[in-house]
Amino acid sequence: MNQADTPPSVIGELMNNSYARARKAWKARNLEGYQMLARRQTELGASFLTFNIDGTQALSVTLEEMLAFLPHVIPAIQEVTPLPISFDNPDIAFHREALTHFDRSRCRGRPILNSLSVTRADVPAMIELAADNDMDVIIMASECLTTNGGHRAAETVEDIVKAAMYFAGLLAATGIANDRIIVDPGLCPIASDTRGGVNLCLDAIRALRATPELEDIHISVGLSNFSIGAPGEFRIPLERAFLSLALEAGLDYALANPEKNTQPLPSDDAMVNALRDVLAEGRPQLDEEREEAGYRQLDALMELYAS
Repeated sequence: MNQADTPPSVIGELMNNSYARARKAWKARNLEGYQMLARRQTELGASFLTFNIDGTQALSVTLEEMLAFLPHVIPAIQEVTPLPISFDNPDIAFHREALTHFDRSRCRGRPILNSLSVTRADVPAMIELAADNDMDVIIMASECLTTNGGHRAAETVEDIVKAAMYFAGLLAATGIANDRIIVDPGLCPIASDTRGGVNLCLDAIRALRATPELEDIHISVGLSNFSIGAPGEFRIPLERAFLSLALEAGLDYALANPEKNTQPLPSDDAMVNALRDVLAEGRPQLDEEREEAGYRQLDALMELYAS
C-alpha cells in the first residue's frame, strides 16, 4: 500500500467546545456526554483523545471553571476508554490539575501535553511537567523566535524546522526523545490561503522528515482547519484529499474527527489530483509575489467548486 493510502494515528478532536455535542456537555457539566464522545471515538479507531474545555468565540470559559470540573470529568472519561488523553490548554495549571486526576494505570499509552510554543508562558515548567509525568509532547512549530528574543508567525520552512529543533533540544535535555515528540507545522484554511500557507505546511512536513536531528519525530496537523470556508459538500473530500498529500509528504498523526475525515483518499483519486493542481497554482512563478500566486490558487479552487 502507498504511504498516502495509509491512515494516520488519529488524535480524536470531538471533546472540544468547537463541537456542538461537547459544548452541550460542558454547559451542563454532563459527564455522560463526555463519556459518549470518548466511547464513540474509541470505537472508531482513534489512538488518542484530545480534551479541550477552553472557551471559543461564542463561549466564555474561565480557568477556574475548568479546574473545578477536571476532578470529575477525567475519571469519568477513563471509565469508558483506555486511550491516552491529549490535554489541550495553554495554562500549566490546567495540565497540573488534569494529571492529578489522571490514572496512568488505566491508560494504554502516554498522555500528551498539548502544546509547547514560543508564545506560551512557563515553557520550562511545562517541559518539566511532561518529563516528570512521562508524557508525549506536541510542539506548535507555526510560531518561531526572532533574533531579538520575541516571536512571530513562521513564514518559511526554515522557520518551522528551527522551531521544531529548538524545542526538541530542550526536551532531549530532560530525557524526552524524538519519538515522544509530535510536531505541528500549522495548517491554514485553503479558502483563505493567499500567501502559500498550505504549500508551506506540506513543504515543512517534507523538510522535517529530511532533518537528521529530528529523526523519529511524529508530525501532525489539525485536519479540520483545512476546509473551513469551503462549501459543505466539499469539506470532507477536501480534508481527505489533503490528508493523502500530507501522508505522502511524511505526516503520520492527525488531529481529526474520527466520524468523518480520518481515511485518506487513494493517491490517484480525482479529488487528490485536483487538489494537487490547485496547490500548484499557488507556487510563485519567477519574480511573482506570494499574493499573486495565492489569488491564482483561490481562482483554481473556485473552479474546482464549480466543476
